[in-house]
Amino acid sequence: MEQKNQTVVMEFLLLGLSARVELRGFLFVIFLAMYLMNLLGNGTMISVIGGNSQLHTPMYFFLCNLSFVDMSFSSVTVPKLLSNLISGKKKISFSQCITQLYFFIAFAGSECVLLSVMAYDRYVAICNPLHYVTIMSKNICISMSAASFIICCLNALLHTLLICRLSFCNSNKIQHFFCDVTALLQLSCTDTSINELVIFSVASLVVMLPFLIILISYICIINTILKIPSTGGRSKTFSTCSSHFTVVMLFYGTLIFMYFRPSSSYSLEKDMIASVVYNVVSPMLNPFIYSLRNRDVKKVLRRVLQ
Repeated sequence: MEQKNQTVVMEFLLLGLSARVELRGFLFVIFLAMYLMNLLGNGTMISVIGGNSQLHTPMYFFLCNLSFVDMSFSSVTVPKLLSNLISGKKKISFSQCITQLYFFIAFAGSECVLLSVMAYDRYVAICNPLHYVTIMSKNICISMSAASFIICCLNALLHTLLICRLSFCNSNKIQHFFCDVTALLQLSCTDTSINELVIFSVASLVVMLPFLIILISYICIINTILKIPSTGGRSKTFSTCSSHFTVVMLFYGTLIFMYFRPSSSYSLEKDMIASVVYNVVSPMLNPFIYSLRNRDVKKVLRRVLQ
């Protein structure tokens, strides 16, 4: 009866980066520029890979998928942030918040799984090259990509449904620039133990199991590279996966810092910076990291520009 008499929250206030009025214009320009670079860079990668038959290989197929996920990942949070910065309203309805939460979890999980699939692809190419065409056939690549999206969508649906069963009646102020699951749990006035259990079990599998696959793949890759007699051969072989390794470190480094550290070290400012890195900066930099360090992509881009 006590819960029924409480006022149920129907909208939230995203305080996050738009709290200081004097910085809104500056932040709007910065985030708009990064978002447009994200769309331009990843859109170009998709167009270049899709329009050139010489790039129709498993590695570039997964890279094309990653570019799509990066564009979508930032599009879940940044447009609403830009809207709040320019209008100063900060409001987001409950339905919009839940929708944002679902797609955020889905695309974040897809990024993790795709990075692990790309690491496995590099492992097969370097450690088992004679069977690469058989193992990484077109049908298998499509199945792996589809499975990653399906699994992550189901994971996002599970977390979203568990959030929907909670009541929010204490406060509607989210100290973030988007509807993050941890921020919503802090606002709930009902028991969140089931949500927390699922986060540390199911979500940990979606995030940490791919990371374990990446780690094992790179251990095998490095072991194989060290057996190559010539320095030039070692350098050339490692260059084929150095871009992916850089992207993994950038994305997983901030993600692990954000969600897998002791609560005693919690800091709102640090969390905000980490969120900006894996939400905005990392998806923006990924196409440039791949294109600048990949001879095939640079060759095709040069031809397209000419």
